[in-house]
Amino acid sequence: MNSSTPQKLLAEALGTALLMAVVIGSGVMAERLSGGNVAVALLANTLATAGGLYILIEVFGPLSGAHFNPAVSAVMAWRGELPLATLAPYVGAQLLGAMLGAWLSHAMFDMSILQFSTKLRGGTGQWIAEGVATFGLLLVILRAPGSRVAAMVAAYIGAAYWFTASTSFANPAAVFGRMFSDSFAGIAPSSALGFVVAELIGAAVAVGVHRLLSSPQSAGAASPSESTSARHV
Repeated sequence: MNSSTPQKLLAEALGTALLMAVVIGSGVMAERLSGGNVAVALLANTLATAGGLYILIEVFGPLSGAHFNPAVSAVMAWRGELPLATLAPYVGAQLLGAMLGAWLSHAMFDMSILQFSTKLRGGTGQWIAEGVATFGLLLVILRAPGSRVAAMVAAYIGAAYWFTASTSFANPAAVFGRMFSDSFAGIAPSSALGFVVAELIGAAVAVGVHRLLSSPQSAGAASPSESTSARHV
């Protein structure tokens, strides 16, 4: 599907906003209903996020590629699959959408709209976890068959909620949006930079590993899974 640039930017902003509404809103609901059981709350948050992510990729993928993630957009621009001039507008749309999604969650749950998270997330383990989470996400995106990217990305993120110490943000826009929510899914602004740096490093390593895993014949040409225009999350 050929979309105009404004349509692509709207899709990225709307998709990222809805993704943040799913992540933050399900976190609020889970915390309220779990009776203080953090494991149950995380499980509910995971299931909602994985399901919502799959749907959003399927809906917006044909329009914009359904990146919803500056790290993904940067990799696609580096690979020539996203025009370089479009990278900054994509990232701007994603960041705006993430913030609006956090505010939408607050409005739905009768919370104060404007707030900042006080939930500190940091330390070597958390940063390594974010690097691993983003590395895995990009590797899945780069190597998954085009028709199965949505399901595989959603499944990976669902798993990474549990096997990473950081609960797998894997997305600088998600970090930005979660700063604006003092809720179960939030992250304090003072913790954000470490997460973003780790995510960008993880994405860069994934690109390098993908090249190592690719055959010399395909190094200069996209494989069937790489030629799809819908590169997600």
